[in-house]
Amino acid sequence: MVSLGALDFNPDTYGSLSDIYNTDDNAGLSAFPVLRVPMGGRSEGMGTAFTAVSDDLSFIEWNPAGSSMLSHTELGFYHNNWIADTKMEGIVFASRHNDLGYGASAKWLYTTFSEYNLYGERVSKGYYSEGVGTFNISYNFFSGYYFSGISAGLNIKGAFRLMPDYTDTNDQGNHDGTIISGSGLSQSTAMAMADIGLLSRFNLFKFYAARERNTSAALVVRNLGPPAKNEPLPSSATAALAYKPVRPIIMAFDFTYPFNLQDPALAEKPYWAAGMNVDITDFLSMRTGLLGRNGAYRFTIGSTVDFGKIALDMNYSLDLLTQFTPMNRISLGVRMNFGDQGREEASRRVDYLYLAGLEAYTAGNAEQARKNWEETLRLNPRFQPAREGLTLILNSAALDNRIDQLQTLDSK
Repeated sequence: MVSLGALDFNPDTYGSLSDIYNTDDNAGLSAFPVLRVPMGGRSEGMGTAFTAVSDDLSFIEWNPAGSSMLSHTELGFYHNNWIADTKMEGIVFASRHNDLGYGASAKWLYTTFSEYNLYGERVSKGYYSEGVGTFNISYNFFSGYYFSGISAGLNIKGAFRLMPDYTDTNDQGNHDGTIISGSGLSQSTAMAMADIGLLSRFNLFKFYAARERNTSAALVVRNLGPPAKNEPLPSSATAALAYKPVRPIIMAFDFTYPFNLQDPALAEKPYWAAGMNVDITDFLSMRTGLLGRNGAYRFTIGSTVDFGKIALDMNYSLDLLTQFTPMNRISLGVRMNFGDQGREEASRRVDYLYLAGLEAYTAGNAEQARKNWEETLRLNPRFQPAREGLTLILNSAALDNRIDQLQTLDSK
């Protein structure tokens, strides 16, 4: 039937279109589409294959464990042009103190809402909008020199949906243009939910020399919560890998299994995402990604220009996921770098002291080596090579004492 200028397909028509385009019969049954729309940044540019990467502000949408492994404190602003007049704005802040990471974000998706009567007069207006606020905390367990640790993270999220008041429509599709007071409120709702994530980094098939780990693995469960107005949340579980074959290149793959907490039989089909990021220079990186879902795809390319304290993220997407004809989208982001709280300088100092101790030990000055390595451990108690050096000195001293004792007994 025709209603307010929109065409509603009957079930038979929709079924035939689903067969042609291989769509999922269970797609679109969950609440809060804003939870599915990425704010932008590097994560969107890599086709949303970012769950195991999670090395900048984008982590907050894909893996809550990422904050405890961030290198810098950052504040970011994002703008994303979505479907037609639908847009989304976002803001994210994240930082960490030693092994404790924390952050917060907010994003708002909105589109104009207009309704006309049979005479073409505008009778209802405003904005349909959805928003999500997120508070993040994570902690990195067992981190050290040889092992980067296992980070566990939690996002607590609150989401809302606001609908303007609208007019009454009878069974014949006619209406008199009278606004129903409170009709928008009856469709509006709010809900709380949570994300849980794990992240670890390690070396695997590493063909370059660097202290950084070249492989990451992650497990995340997103949007755990009760239904909103009898509509389930878009809950899902994701397993992900990221790999650096050489230093400038990151390749990532995510596999996501949606589930429906209200009715498991109505869960969507699994989907995947693959992405790659290449550092062209110290200030310029390029990326691309492909998201495959329900037989359709979203292809994205993007870049980051990093000026040191400020980085600009730009993405272009060719989207076939949300409608049958190709749709072009642009997203923009600005990230501000507030530094690493002195971690890099402290790391350089630790390295210097350890190497100085190594040189002293090689030169036969065990006492000076001991002092350097004790200072190294004072600055970084988890720097295992220095602890191993001290153990070697103690064992050598014990061995020397034992030899002296034996020599003393022999002389008697």
